[in-house]
Amino acid sequence: MHPSENKTAVVVDRYPMWLEAMEHVLGRLRVSVVGRTVSAAEGYQLVCEHEPDVLITDIETEDEGPDPLWHLRRARNEFPQLKCIVLSTYDDLEHIDAALEAGAVAYVVKTVHPDDFAAAIRQAFEHSIYLAGATAVSPSSITAAPPAPATDDWCGLTRRELEILQLVAEGHSNAQLARMLWVTEQTVKFHLSNIYRKLDVANRTEASRWAQLHGLLAEPMAATA
Repeated sequence: MHPSENKTAVVVDRYPMWLEAMEHVLGRLRVSVVGRTVSAAEGYQLVCEHEPDVLITDIETEDEGPDPLWHLRRARNEFPQLKCIVLSTYDDLEHIDAALEAGAVAYVVKTVHPDDFAAAIRQAFEHSIYLAGATAVSPSSITAAPPAPATDDWCGLTRRELEILQLVAEGHSNAQLARMLWVTEQTVKFHLSNIYRKLDVANRTEASRWAQLHGLLAEPMAATA
């Protein structure tokens, strides 16, 4: 069975054309759209009515009152199993951070190729990390990033940032990370920039050293010449 087969989605965007485009991509993945709207508030109501597997929403709707991320956070709180994907024209760290902190599992810039959007949807449903040209790799075959504790030990890093930091510290390139996580290299760069800022480091070498010192690696990194 296809990983996303029989899944359902609610889609929200202020432009009907994007609603059509999202439904087309979801159809390719055998995900049924059970609700579509140009209003974030109505999107929340559709989530309550249909309890879909995934909510895909823009963050630029023209609702009065709370912004779309407020509705996304509310939906996630009431339906913890709901997967949320943000689709936006914004590509700055402030918007990406806000979306991930609200509970989004993926942030997709509208300039990406449709295949990258499809990959983000697949990643939301699948519990494996994929390597290009290979079969799925069980999470147990790699070292999982630890859950973010309710302290300042991780400098405010999100779970996704911890995962990327660990993989960087293990020596993976941006291109490898993009393939493993089914995202674009640009998305990897966004996450890395955010990680560097939060850790107050200048590059991946310093970030890797931080990861080693804070126990994110299963084994100490081998010394390099």
